[in-house]
Amino acid sequence: MATSAIGPGFLTQTAVFTNQLGASFGFVILISIILDIGAQLNIWRILAVSEQRAQDLANNLLPGLGYLLAALIVLGGLAFNIGNLAGTGLGMQVLFHIPTEQGAAISALIAIAIFLYKEAGAVMDAFTKGLGIVMILLTLYVTFISSPPLGEALYRTVWPEKIDARAIITLVGGTVGGYITFAGGHRLLDAGIKGKESLPEVSRSAVSGILVTSIMRIVLFLAALGVVSKGLELQQNNPAASVFQMAAGPWGYKIFGVVMWCAAITSVVGSAYTSYTFVEGFHPAIKALRKWIISLFIILSALIFIGIGQPVKILVMVGMINGFILPLSLAVMLIAARKLKYSKDYDHPKALYLFGMLVVVATIWLSISALVW
Repeated sequence: MATSAIGPGFLTQTAVFTNQLGASFGFVILISIILDIGAQLNIWRILAVSEQRAQDLANNLLPGLGYLLAALIVLGGLAFNIGNLAGTGLGMQVLFHIPTEQGAAISALIAIAIFLYKEAGAVMDAFTKGLGIVMILLTLYVTFISSPPLGEALYRTVWPEKIDARAIITLVGGTVGGYITFAGGHRLLDAGIKGKESLPEVSRSAVSGILVTSIMRIVLFLAALGVVSKGLELQQNNPAASVFQMAAGPWGYKIFGVVMWCAAITSVVGSAYTSYTFVEGFHPAIKALRKWIISLFIILSALIFIGIGQPVKILVMVGMINGFILPLSLAVMLIAARKLKYSKDYDHPKALYLFGMLVVVATIWLSISALVW
């Protein structure tokens, strides 16, 4: 889940909003963390206790609702994957001086190879965890070099100069919106971590996934703030790359290439896997063609990127799009927890339910505010 969230859109959004809001972006991160935990903790616990995937729960609640939810998640996952493959192309371009389209094509083949391997689940887990650690360590190094104003960042995190609803909903959407929170929830079910007895582990995983994502977000924010606070202007065509390059020179630019590729390729894997899990149970033929459907999803994403281009605009917009999907998917899970008695000896905690409903209301308001203002 964490490496699905930490994609090229994550890097680009963080750089863009730090450039716009300065130290006040710390407040946006703080609010998004609270909303992220409220959404993910509810969804993962409900999926674990019900031992059902989200679309099956939704169909049991209201016939046809699961198909609608699956369609929204898959479309959001496709949009994200276009940006993810754009990110792999940017990373390859920086590292090997090849065209972004060629880099995206090579990365798509690597992702497909992971799913075609017979031990794909174990490979996917090890691959994403390893690259996630590399991303955080390299970004932490760049943050140290950029020397951000820590006092100002801490102060504006609790007392911002300005608040941007679009930035908040984009961050929430980029962390737990659309397919991302289900990437972890469905992976736990596939790994056999389910049932009431697994709830302590599920809850720890849900919160730790958000915290890992948030650590990376904070580290990248501080790196960008260190650059922006010196009066330097980030490049509009690739703001995340300019953070690394301005902070650490040519080596920083190469580090960005590694971080961008790691972030992008792990998100390609997460998006493709999760999008597939939303349609797998609808027909036996879909399950039989698992590897080929996932491969087709990745290939289609790569072809659309090659045809459209403009990765920076795509990467910012898809976070907002998935933020709009979140209130619906979370509300469906919460209603299912109340209406469907899938466990005789389990009642979803009222405090957690209210926390989840607060996130639904907040994200609806933020989505409307982002559209209107």
